[in-house]
Amino acid sequence: MVGQTGVGETGAIADTQVAEAYRICREIARREARNFYYSFVALPTAKRDAICAVYAFMRHADDLSDDESLAIDDRRVRLDEWLAAWRDSADDGETDDPVFLALRDAQRRFAIPSGLLEQLVEGTTMDVRRDETRSQSDNSTYDTYPTFADLYRYCYLVASVVGLVCIRIFGYEDARAEKLAEETGIAFQLTNILRDVREDAERKRIYLPCEDLRKFGVGLHQLEVTSAAAGVSVELRELLAFEARRAEEFYRSGERLLPLIAADSRPALWVLISIYHRLLRRIVASGYDVFSSRVSVPAYEKLAILGWGVFRGLGNRLLSGA
Repeated sequence: MVGQTGVGETGAIADTQVAEAYRICREIARREARNFYYSFVALPTAKRDAICAVYAFMRHADDLSDDESLAIDDRRVRLDEWLAAWRDSADDGETDDPVFLALRDAQRRFAIPSGLLEQLVEGTTMDVRRDETRSQSDNSTYDTYPTFADLYRYCYLVASVVGLVCIRIFGYEDARAEKLAEETGIAFQLTNILRDVREDAERKRIYLPCEDLRKFGVGLHQLEVTSAAAGVSVELRELLAFEARRAEEFYRSGERLLPLIAADSRPALWVLISIYHRLLRRIVASGYDVFSSRVSVPAYEKLAILGWGVFRGLGNRLLSGA
């Protein structure tokens, strides 16, 4: 089964160091992951630890990219230094960074290709590099994506690659799972983009494709200035509804992915898909008012989804005789 090669091997690294590294990654995930962490709980321990290591790696890169207390040039320098340290640790096997240590161990345990981790690196640094390019020309302009094909590439790097790494940890045998995981990642990222439209616009980042804005007669500045007082215009609501329908189409890939994943990981993936899909539906139910307040899935709903996911997992184990 893909993604479960070499489970239990830690190489020359002391078991106690690895255990402590995973503990730190679990704490980062518990504190920061919000939607993701609820799904982590439904995983077997070894897989949960590996997913937490991947998340902690991405979280640190995102924090460096989005640290607005630093100038863009300084953010890029810190990112480059951190990523150089990651690559050095992968080359020579020496590191004191617990996130690097845990991620390297997860890579060995679950046969995660180095190429996927490099794409993960590219995705986590993409926004800050685009911000740097924009600041060198005119910092008052918006960073945009001309077409959906352009946006798809961005979503692939920041979300689909995460899915491709995760299914290595979950385990699968059918190669169709890879394309379905890619498309499920697109669904998640489109949901994030819809939720964060105004927040991103205020940071001069417009992720909705320009071709779609033109189609519905929505100006770039309109995304930044729309407020609860002004209300969501008809054309803006139609644009957001169009993008929500696009996301819904990609969620169908998640439904097809579930049965292809190892049985002990399906409840966790189901929880994750359900929480993100619920978020999209709450955006739709709000009339696409993502401007007056941040739309989210309440904790009690996430806990209910998690409870059902854990119940499903217990049922699967009972049926299999485990």
